[in-house]
Amino acid sequence: MELFNQGMTLIASGVAAYGSFWLVWGVIILAGGIKDKTAPEIKQGIGQIVGGVLIILAAAMILQIKIGS
Repeated sequence: MELFNQGMTLIASGVAAYGSFWLVWGVIILAGGIKDKTAPEIKQGIGQIVGGVLIILAAAMILQIKIGS
C-alpha cells in the first residue's frame, strides 16, 4: 500500500509540474498578446492560464487518493 501512495505522490508531482509549465507559458503568451495588441494571442494566453490552474488542481485531487491509513 505504501508503494501505491508513493506512486500517487510521484504522479501528482509530475502533473503539478506540467500544470505549472502550462501556466507560465500562458502568461508569456498573454504578455506577448498584450504587447502586440492581438486578440487571438490574448485569448489563447488566458485559456492556457486557466488550463494550467485546472491541471494543478487535478494534481491536488490526485494527492487525495490514498490507500490505507
